[in-house]
Amino acid sequence: MSQVEKFPVDGAAPDELPFVAPCHTVDCHAPFRWLKLGWNDLKSAPKQSLTYGAFMVLISYVVSFASYQLGNWVLLITTLSGFVFIAPVLAIGLYSISCQIQRGEKPVLGRCLQDGIRHLGNEMIFAVIMLVIFLVWARAGSMVHILYPEQANPVWEDLAIFFGVGSAVGSIFAAIMFCASAFSLPMIMDRKVDVVTAIVTSVNAVLRNKLTMLVWATVIVVSIAIGFATVGVGLVVILPLLGHATWHAYQEIIDASAWEKSH
Repeated sequence: MSQVEKFPVDGAAPDELPFVAPCHTVDCHAPFRWLKLGWNDLKSAPKQSLTYGAFMVLISYVVSFASYQLGNWVLLITTLSGFVFIAPVLAIGLYSISCQIQRGEKPVLGRCLQDGIRHLGNEMIFAVIMLVIFLVWARAGSMVHILYPEQANPVWEDLAIFFGVGSAVGSIFAAIMFCASAFSLPMIMDRKVDVVTAIVTSVNAVLRNKLTMLVWATVIVVSIAIGFATVGVGLVVILPLLGHATWHAYQEIIDASAWEKSH
């Protein structure tokens, strides 16, 4: 289980909210606990969860089709990669479902919509921040294409440079987006907190749990890869599972008790 070690913010007055929420350090097996809890939530609300999963997969199909129509495979790959990390913005309804289950309520999709509307301002600000990062990422991905060998049958050494630089650039942007979005959206949905505090809290928690979050990121990447291997069909289940698991990851790591609940 988690190690109940907190990182309080020193110097905060009793009537002042800290700039960053304290966090717990957890063991590297925690992601598998989160998956188990997420699976329990999915089984408790299969209709609601799978509806969200189908909706998110539909969006990925639309994005893929648009990129394909533009005839740019680099854009398609970059867009699909970025979608993995923008998905938390769309998954706020899944956090709401898990929250309703924790309160002993029967999950209702209408309530998910209400929660989304209630936090629409913060969600839009967060989405804009992620969109800016993603657009820069997409542009960088397109620029890396100039390193692709010009000869008709390039040797592996030339391709290695192209794939190496592309992977390095993608990893940097993926790491930034992962740190910013790992816990920020669940916190925004759960508490009356501003976007900056939520993002800083998320980054702090990731840095405090580097090994655990590396395992969690690996689980996400492998799961999404399996979903893509099934032409997106598997994502109908995988995305809700990861969304519910993310809620439980937030619950276990972040101590946001200093902020008033938003529901």
